[in-house]
Amino acid sequence: MDNSEARGLRSLFPRQHEEGQPRRKLTVMLAAFEGWNDAGEAATDAVKYLSRLWDGTKVASIDPDLYYDFQFTRPIVRRTASGERRIKWPTTKLTRCSIPSSDVDIVFVHGVEPSYRWRAYTAELLAHATEQDVDCLVLVGALLADVPHSRPIPVTATSEDDGVREALNTEPSQYEGPTGIVGVLSELASLAGIPTISLWAAVPHYVGQAPSPKAELALLHRLEDILQVPFDTSVLTEEAEAWERGVNELATEDPEVAAYVHQLEEAKDTAELPEATGESIAREFERYLKKRRKD
Repeated sequence: MDNSEARGLRSLFPRQHEEGQPRRKLTVMLAAFEGWNDAGEAATDAVKYLSRLWDGTKVASIDPDLYYDFQFTRPIVRRTASGERRIKWPTTKLTRCSIPSSDVDIVFVHGVEPSYRWRAYTAELLAHATEQDVDCLVLVGALLADVPHSRPIPVTATSEDDGVREALNTEPSQYEGPTGIVGVLSELASLAGIPTISLWAAVPHYVGQAPSPKAELALLHRLEDILQVPFDTSVLTEEAEAWERGVNELATEDPEVAAYVHQLEEAKDTAELPEATGESIAREFERYLKKRRKD
């Protein structure tokens, strides 16, 4: 299917309402978790970026004592602006906001992958989703991969829901192997009847340390396509460009690294490049037009 046929999440949830009554907003839960699912912290940074951009308000949190091994995921000591000492415990926080100039609400989930009782943990999250009247769940992750930093960062979108796949032109996941809390939450949400889509950015493994602004930006662009809402990513675009220049400089200082990057670039360029197809060009042009109309 041509990606230009993708219609976004709104097409899945037409709101029928009585004459004179406002149409209820589409509510999307957007979740990312620190740890195994978050190479370069690209996924959690993307969620935090949007939460700050739209000024999310806290609506719930999950008790960390039930789900974390504090010897493995240790609390952090910090000082407040007034100089007071505070301990920040690993936890999961839910915030909610309305996207300006749209009929979409977002419930952000930002947490640390739990140590224990994953089924109970996901059940608690899904209970919050029900309380917040969530229509759809979007899970965001990042993984280390053999990809060059100098090419567009690949973002894979998968879903097990027929309606989501048709609306967003995605495929079911073909992955088999160990999974993280993102995989568990995806399956249990689907079993609970919540349409779910998973986004995974591929972070170059030789520069997998945080931050990874280019991967974060790639995830945000894919979220723009899914939500059909333009984001202000100008600051992050500059950070991604500076990051790429910095990696270029480091690569040129080490002949072995430079040769390896060149090998990855050749493999990427030889393979079919979705980023260079007419479908991708159409997506970028549509994003440009939306931002221009908004301005």
